[in-house]
Order: sequence, then C-alpha cells, then structure tokens
Amino acid sequence: MKRAGPLQMRAFTVTLLAVALGCGPAEAHLDATGMGPVYDGLMHFLTSPEDLVPALALALLAGLRGAPYGRRAMFTLPAAWLLGSLFGFSAATASGGALGASFWFLLLGGLVVADAKLSLRSMTALGALLGLAHGYLNGTGMGLSVASVAAALGLAAAVFVLVVLVAALVVRLRAQWARIAVRVGGSWIAASGLLMLGWSIRGV
Repeated sequence: MKRAGPLQMRAFTVTLLAVALGCGPAEAHLDATGMGPVYDGLMHFLTSPEDLVPALALALLAGLRGAPYGRRAMFTLPAAWLLGSLFGFSAATASGGALGASFWFLLLGGLVVADAKLSLRSMTALGALLGLAHGYLNGTGMGLSVASVAAALGLAAAVFVLVVLVAALVVRLRAQWARIAVRVGGSWIAASGLLMLGWSIRGV
C-alpha cells in the first residue's frame, strides 16, 4: 500500500483539528439526534472537542510509540470511557470546565511534541485515567436507563474507532518528516490548551 505523502499527512492533521476545534462546547448530557441513543453517543463524541482532541492526542502518542502501545490504547481508552460513563450515571450533572480541558490538551499535546518515551504501563495508566475522567463527565446527569447505556456504548465505539484509525496511521510512518508532522500536530493541541487556559483564567 502506498504510504501517505507529506501533503496527505498535513491535510489529515489539519482536517482533524479543524473539525475538533470548530465544534461547539461539550455538554455533560447528550443531545438527542433523533437517530437513536447509540448514534447520540457517537455524535456527542465527534462534536465535543473537549473529548475528541485528548483522545486524538493519546492515539497520536500511542502511534508514535509503536504497535504494542497502539493496541493497548485501542482497548484501554474505550473500556475506561465506558466504565467512567457507567459510574457517572448516578451523579448530578457536572462539567470539567475549560481548566480541565486545557489540562488534557496541554499534557497530551506536550507528550506528543516531546515524543515522550513512556513505558507501556504508563501509557495504559494515562489512557485509563483519560477514559475514566471523560467518561464520568459524559455520564453525569444521564441517569441509569437502557438508552443511557446504549449512548455510552456509542461513545465508547466512537473512541475505539478513532484510536484504531489514528494509531494505525501513525504506526506505519517511518520517514522522519512524517513523525515530525505528527509532533507538530501535538504542538497545535498544546497551543490550543494554552489558549483555553488563558480564556478560563481571564474569565475567572
């Protein structure tokens, strides 16, 4: 199979970030799309930059580290996200706020920029923590019901597909310029986190 060229890689990264950062703010509850709870959960993830971008950054980081890391993230993050959502069903509505979102943007974006040599255990713990935290926020205020469980499954499925696609793409990259392009994408994520942090502090 033909490897992605520099223009394709750049277009892929720009498109993902543009979609993520161009979406509206994430809500603790899921808005009904009229297409069923599973689709509601899937669309909530795809239209919530506070959820989508950190998951994207973790997938980029896992891909940079290699196939074993990608496989671990592929299962750890969605499973933790689903578990966190189940824990959040009985909690009152909550929001992580801009400060919480900026923390994940800065942390994961910075790790991608640094091409951090994390151990497999550290990557697993990071994925589990990210999934539990964001899943919990997604689950709060939904209440325990068949529909909410289906929505949580839709969320987890969306996370799984994103990690599989992005990590698999990055794992295949061998050229130095391509890996640098991924790290540049991480710098944009970290820069977005800085902007969010500044806005949240200014609004305090």
